[in-house]
Amino acid sequence: MRVQNRRDCREYLPDCLSTIERFDFPCQLSAMSSKQIKTLIERHLPEAGLVDTALKGVQLYRVTDAMPCAPAVYEPTVVAIVSGVKEAVLDGERHVYDSSRYMCCPMTMPVEAGAPQASPEDPLIGALIALDGRVMTELSIEIETSTSSIRKPDGAAPQGLTLARWDADFTQALLRLLELLDSPTDAAVLGPGRLRELYYAVLKGEAGGAAKRAFGVGNEIARTIDYLSNRLNEPVTIDEMASQVGMSRAVFHRRFKEATKMSPIQFMKSMKLNNAAMKIAGGMTVNEAALDVGYVSSSQFSREFKRMYGKSPRQWSHTAQIPVGVM
Repeated sequence: MRVQNRRDCREYLPDCLSTIERFDFPCQLSAMSSKQIKTLIERHLPEAGLVDTALKGVQLYRVTDAMPCAPAVYEPTVVAIVSGVKEAVLDGERHVYDSSRYMCCPMTMPVEAGAPQASPEDPLIGALIALDGRVMTELSIEIETSTSSIRKPDGAAPQGLTLARWDADFTQALLRLLELLDSPTDAAVLGPGRLRELYYAVLKGEAGGAAKRAFGVGNEIARTIDYLSNRLNEPVTIDEMASQVGMSRAVFHRRFKEATKMSPIQFMKSMKLNNAAMKIAGGMTVNEAALDVGYVSSSQFSREFKRMYGKSPRQWSHTAQIPVGVM
């Protein structure tokens, strides 16, 4: 009987090991791919800085000095970190991410962003991938139609910022995309397809729910934000924004705050002031920056700027830094 038991154990053991290997192999593959991604980025960006690549909408960056969080505006983008830690603050809520989680911002958002822990010994290294709204919308709808039929909006608001685990599909898609950087011809010919593959991995991953709500059916708030972002120097009322998406003022106000954590008025003010802060940090004069984002009164601009950042625009111009990776 004992012999029989030993034989049964031996027969069962290979199946058991096979199951363990099936679970462990994707993890090993993902870890190997992450190392390859880091090597690729370091090869193409050996020094600190932010560079455009031959792939449309793809940037690489390396930060070697601590950079405190500063006002910025995130466009629809995915930020993938392979070394170091990055922070983004949205309406007081801190989002900290590193090589274990990537950040997906499916809508234009006023944030504070930085890398307070970056150093020469532990640099922040990563890639930014802009999200093409047309392609993301096409993919969102294709995913819905391939399963059955397009679902009606579930009423949930899209999230302004979402952190998602680096799963195997995302890691492989990012590696395949960045491998094209070694050949300009490959980047030109295969780039759009590899970007589409990465977008698909995002939509299928942990950030997929927020991305689909921003780009797919029922994306009214995301469309409103896009409408507003293109009219920062124009007066836009809440009634006008609500009418653009066919909502009552009350429903629009509630849905907007669910998505952005801010009221429409707060959001508009943050967008204007964050854009102005970045312009001033980039060398624009205070008056030029104020006019550029729609402020007619320079005194009102100065009051609201100081209330938000604790410094006057002129004080800000002497101390501000534009955080690498959010320009």
